[in-house]
Amino acid sequence: MLKGIPPIISPELLKALCEMGHGDELVIADGNFPCESIGKNAIVVRADGHGTAEMLEAVLRLMPLDTYTEKPVAYMEVVKGDACPEPAIWNTYEKILNRYAPDHHGVEMTERFAFYERAKKAYLIIATGETAIYANVLLKKGVVTA
Repeated sequence: MLKGIPPIISPELLKALCEMGHGDELVIADGNFPCESIGKNAIVVRADGHGTAEMLEAVLRLMPLDTYTEKPVAYMEVVKGDACPEPAIWNTYEKILNRYAPDHHGVEMTERFAFYERAKKAYLIIATGETAIYANVLLKKGVVTA
């Protein structure tokens, strides 16, 4: 055990986060996201008993967002024609982002299949048990400073 590390962050996840460099991307995936097929070239860490919002908060406690890009955060946008309203979880994400990256956290809305393509290039995919739909979030890692 270590002090200051959120208990939701497993040793495997902590190692993967430490290995990431500036500009590397990670996906915090909901329970419906095809983590294993999309993440064939990524590190996939299972966190099935946890939700995406609690994972987002834990990750942002440890990892800065990229300040060299206008939108270091991406959501999978609702598919056109889907009867789903804007996901309520996005409001939760916004509160978390405001807490940990108040000055720089522009959000890019990404079409479903474009999100999948971008996720294929991610360094890390965290597979949660989140049941909310459209709860996938992609983060670009920033520079850690003293």
